[in-house]
Amino acid sequence: MNDRLWPIGAASTDIPRSAVAAARTTEQLVLPDDADADYFRQLERAGIRLNENQLLAVRHGDGPLLTLAGAGSGKTSVLVCRAGYLTAVRRVDPRRLLLLTFSAKAAKEMRERIVRLPGMTERDAAGVQARTFHSFFLRLLRQNGDEREILADVGRQHVRLKTIMREEGLADSYPPEVLLSLLSHCKMNKIDPDELPEGTAEERDIKRLLFRYERWKREQGLIDFDDVLPEAYRLLTSNPGLLGHLRSRFHYVMIDEFQDTNPLQYELVRMLAEPRRNLMAVGDDDQTIYSFNGARSEFILDFEKTYPGAKIVTLDVNYRSPAPVVGLGNEIIRFNKARRKKTLKAAERSGEERRETEAKPRYLRPRTTDDEASAVADRIEREVRENRRSYGDFAVLFRSSAGGRAIVEQLLARGIPHVDYGDAQLLYEHGAVKPVLGYLRLALNRRDFEAMEAVLPSMYLNRDRAMAFIRMREAAQPKRGPLVHLLSMPELKEFQTEKIRQRLEFIRSLGALKPDEAIAGIRRSFYDSYLDANDKRNPTPHKEQLAEWLDELETSAARFGTIAEFIGYVGDLLERRRPDALERRRERGDRVALMTIHRSKGLEFPFVFLIGASEGSLPHASALEADRMKELRPRGSEASRAMQALEEERRLAYVAVTRAREELVVSSPSLCRGKKAAVSRFLLEAFGGPANGGNATDRTPERGAAAGREAGHRQAYAENGRGVRRTETVSAWLCSSPSCNVWSRISSKREADLPSKACPICGSPMVKGGKTVPV
Repeated sequence: MNDRLWPIGAASTDIPRSAVAAARTTEQLVLPDDADADYFRQLERAGIRLNENQLLAVRHGDGPLLTLAGAGSGKTSVLVCRAGYLTAVRRVDPRRLLLLTFSAKAAKEMRERIVRLPGMTERDAAGVQARTFHSFFLRLLRQNGDEREILADVGRQHVRLKTIMREEGLADSYPPEVLLSLLSHCKMNKIDPDELPEGTAEERDIKRLLFRYERWKREQGLIDFDDVLPEAYRLLTSNPGLLGHLRSRFHYVMIDEFQDTNPLQYELVRMLAEPRRNLMAVGDDDQTIYSFNGARSEFILDFEKTYPGAKIVTLDVNYRSPAPVVGLGNEIIRFNKARRKKTLKAAERSGEERRETEAKPRYLRPRTTDDEASAVADRIEREVRENRRSYGDFAVLFRSSAGGRAIVEQLLARGIPHVDYGDAQLLYEHGAVKPVLGYLRLALNRRDFEAMEAVLPSMYLNRDRAMAFIRMREAAQPKRGPLVHLLSMPELKEFQTEKIRQRLEFIRSLGALKPDEAIAGIRRSFYDSYLDANDKRNPTPHKEQLAEWLDELETSAARFGTIAEFIGYVGDLLERRRPDALERRRERGDRVALMTIHRSKGLEFPFVFLIGASEGSLPHASALEADRMKELRPRGSEASRAMQALEEERRLAYVAVTRAREELVVSSPSLCRGKKAAVSRFLLEAFGGPANGGNATDRTPERGAAAGREAGHRQAYAENGRGVRRTETVSAWLCSSPSCNVWSRISSKREADLPSKACPICGSPMVKGGKTVPV
């Protein structure tokens, strides 16, 4: 598969390239007779040379300072050197310094670098508090008598939530990680879980589950990590004397990754920095990508409103990436409106012009995500085979966990060593996918008891009770299909018995279908309704994720001619992920790194593949439809939710490309989860915006059909620039009943060829037509 120097459909073939910064450092900027010259000469002898803006930030004395640190701009060096400057030049007691960051790794690195600063003794370095938010405030709780055990075992949290769900008759209804994420969101935004909405049955269920989980922790004398900051906040607001003591102890507060702060962290920082307001906030609003954890870019955007007269310094030299990569990042992010305007420059490099050609980003337009994964694996194998790269040089980044399905399978199949920084599960191991695979397995072998166990909850039966009944009856009277015993299960209502009868007949009908057809049939007949994954009236992020996993399952299955072939393939993959192999996969070593873009922030790699850079993946479908997204959490409405969501997606694209230290390849499949997908608007904008007249140069098989859709997108961009809502007309099934307004998108040729379809809500016939929707 050939790569290109610009994406398919680009309006311009001019390759973005940043300016190169002048190589002026403290060697030229700090004069011999400057009062602080000795400190910077010592830094230079230690190999630390600061540029002009870095120097401004390090020399800052009292008062608030916002340091806008662009990608790869050396922010850690600035934080560490300012700590040294305050102690060595301004004679501040090291014990008066507090540096807060988000990861234990970052805190450890700062402490190690501080102790290596010229003139810094080990005792002085130990006096500087360089900690994560959680370690600092947990220590505060412990010092003030809170001895509750930390519930650090995520597995134990999941087990407790699953137990609560079973006791509430909601077994397997919600992934525990989704419930914990929602609870975390409430706490980090200073929202009491009691304030969660109760407008729907789902909202009431979730609120009840979270209430019981919190009550269990209290009864057991436990807190988890998400409780540490709320408990510290309550302690400080109820104990003015303790707050006063901290304020008198720490005269200078410095915050790393300020763009990642949530409202609770922000309030704690503000409390500590008063009344001196010697707050140094270091961050980049262009890298605010954790809104789901409460991160708010407005803390940077509105810094002067909170701290009038604050000094603003921009670190705008990228020391990580070559000029063409920095230039692409600049062109992607400049289309965001809610941001601090800044344009990064690349650092001057020896031999820059010689290496420029190989350093230019390359672009792929594969047909499918599986073709994409094959092309990526081919390139990795070739580079390693020809001794140009080692496996550890490569990182493959994707927007969501489902987006890594194909590349994980390719690397497993080829035996390419890799480490997956995701949730340690293949697609086929996810709770929402296992029941679907269970039905396929039962179609092959109706005596597969493990598969029976997987499907029972989707039949609205208690798994343990139903399996016990089946095994009891089977011991007395074996059946070819033991599920039939359920028909005689006591206490079933008539409608339940009829549903079981229908499901048994359905399982028998699956054997004649291709695997993707069988999965589509399972979803259409009952499974999407069971998960509410097809509820377009009240979508939530959780439902969108479920639908994405199931779409990806269909895509994977479409490669196989029979159910037996597909199930055999899945079994082989699961075997390759034996437990002993999973233990080794966490060791980085000489292994390809696989991760979502969210996990990649703060990291860098010699060679980066950004895959899935297509509309619907990046930007993600949930962002394109954000105005209709119903979240199970309170949320402000300061600006358009759709604009906020799209701008965060653009920030994700920016973060992804700026992870590349040497080479970058960006891939945009033309089919994503079975649907046609245009090249990501973020790439087209970077090359002069969407071209007029369609993507005539795109010769992938689907492009003829997709050209009209992409032209519609381009028209929508133009309209949006004049403030008009972006829409398009899609093919759809429309309910014929005048009292029912249900419709569903026709998203595949197979569905378009169906002669008829019943409305999933009222049962009336549906007719084919069109529906105008937001782009």
